[in-house]
Amino acid sequence: MTAPDTIEPIRSDVPGSYPWTVLHDRHPALLQQVREVHPYPPAQRRAIDEMEREIAGVIEPLTDEASDAPLWAGWAQEYLGRSWYEVPFLWAENYFYRKLLAAVGYLEAGPWQGIDPFAPLKAAELGGELVDAELAALDALPDLPPAERIDALLLAALWGNRADLGFLIQAGGGRATPGDRVDHLVADDRVRLRRLLAGTDLGVVVLVADNAGRELLPDLVLIDQLLGAGETGPTSELGRARTVVLQVKPRPYFVSDATTTDVLAAVARLVAGPAMASAIGRRLRTAIETGRVIIKADPFSVAPLGYQDLPDHLRAEFAAASLTIMKGDLNYRRLVGDRHWPSTSSFAAATDYFPGSVVALRTLKSDVVVGLDPATVADLDGAGTAWRTSGTHALIQLSAP
Repeated sequence: MTAPDTIEPIRSDVPGSYPWTVLHDRHPALLQQVREVHPYPPAQRRAIDEMEREIAGVIEPLTDEASDAPLWAGWAQEYLGRSWYEVPFLWAENYFYRKLLAAVGYLEAGPWQGIDPFAPLKAAELGGELVDAELAALDALPDLPPAERIDALLLAALWGNRADLGFLIQAGGGRATPGDRVDHLVADDRVRLRRLLAGTDLGVVVLVADNAGRELLPDLVLIDQLLGAGETGPTSELGRARTVVLQVKPRPYFVSDATTTDVLAAVARLVAGPAMASAIGRRLRTAIETGRVIIKADPFSVAPLGYQDLPDHLRAEFAAASLTIMKGDLNYRRLVGDRHWPSTSSFAAATDYFPGSVVALRTLKSDVVVGLDPATVADLDGAGTAWRTSGTHALIQLSAP
């Protein structure tokens, strides 16, 4: 495989491209949304206005004195004074959200410190009617044969807030029916993954979360199953983890990324749900209280770095796990490198630096993708759709030493 440093990082300097639309359209729209969700006072509103002016021009230094400002000053040094569109896309997105938190007063002492600018958006999603239906559908989960149950849970966790958990369970997980998104898997390592998960003792499993709300709920149901809520023994398709480490963000990030607060809200939503959902929620509460589920929020997860730059303590944690589950698009970009890889590049080679077994459960919402079969790429490109960025396709890719 070609060395990563020889592959150009994805930038936003091509008008009409996906990265360009994020910087040109999505970020200004998000700033307007943030203005509306909380009644921010004049100082915050002026800071948001300044951000809107800046992102249409060149990158400027941070002006706050939060604890991570010196680190960010180093990361930003080579990009200051350059257009936001000229620098690596992943870095620009990270810097945007870091600046936004400073603008709204989240990071420094004051009355707005720790107030999530995205909290109302997350709460609205978690409280919606769709969640009611999905939680009710969990009552059918015990009736599924073990193989279909684990398929249903993996696919629900994969599709996240673009999936209907109830549909996946009622469809029996892997059985495709009309409109079933299983047909839109561009890579599918479920057979290998089930084989890995079938061990009688999984030890420690790490799940690196992506979004809060409707996506986090099936992640928590999967964690409950990993801890042994379902069948175990010779007829089971799933072993039993002694511990699941749930890694979330230490602060709001990329709008909907999950924090500890979001985990607690999701567990409470499960507890307040119908019979099966409530039982899962209560088991998860107990698992957190007894240390079988450990919630961690490492500062590295909000740094503008890929997993190739793992600090030693996280490298050791991933090495000690029997499996790390990487959820979502952003984690995938950080895992393989947000670069213009040929789509047929090897996923195993792109992740060979990773210190243990890792599986990516990712809905495609950005350009980078590796590990695809040439015929699959030819068919998808020939269809003339934006399959890399539309969220209509997904992948399950496993790299196990």
